[in-house]
Amino acid sequence: MKKGLAVSVLAVSLIVFFLIHGTAAQTKGGMSMELSSQAFAPGATVPPKYTCDGRNVSPPLSWSGLPEGTRSVALICDDPDAPAGTWVHWVYYDLALEIQELPEDIEPMGKPAAGGTQGINDFGNLGYGGPCPPSGTHRYFFKLYALDTELNLPPGITKKELLDAMKGHILGQAEMIGRYKRK
Repeated sequence: MKKGLAVSVLAVSLIVFFLIHGTAAQTKGGMSMELSSQAFAPGATVPPKYTCDGRNVSPPLSWSGLPEGTRSVALICDDPDAPAGTWVHWVYYDLALEIQELPEDIEPMGKPAAGGTQGINDFGNLGYGGPCPPSGTHRYFFKLYALDTELNLPPGITKKELLDAMKGHILGQAEMIGRYKRK
């Protein structure tokens, strides 16, 4: 088999794998973490209800397959297609191990009733800020991190501060992508 054809076959195989298993990711222990939503399928359009064109509430999310040793969970949602660079929509951390799903419409406050602590998004607010692309279709990456510690950070930190605090503590990760285009 020629080298170019072998690379193409590998690329197509990887694409098919990720289309089938789009929400799963390997963990350090070899387990598979999964992140999903009842509101939309991986790669599908985020319903307007969860955007600036609707109620702008957070979507319901659930996860499974946390690796052994997980002490807390963190979540980041961002849009790498924003004109000014990656736009952060949600920073959420110190979710207890027992929490394996978030209901729809998490309150925009530092310590919501669902548990955990929320940081600040690029809209300048605590909690979730839904998709609101200025033009075209954008991708929204919901990234879940299994951590070997509780971070005990105050409410209102940024994505960068969270990523810095998580260094050396990530046991596993999963992500799910939603898409949105304003009408």
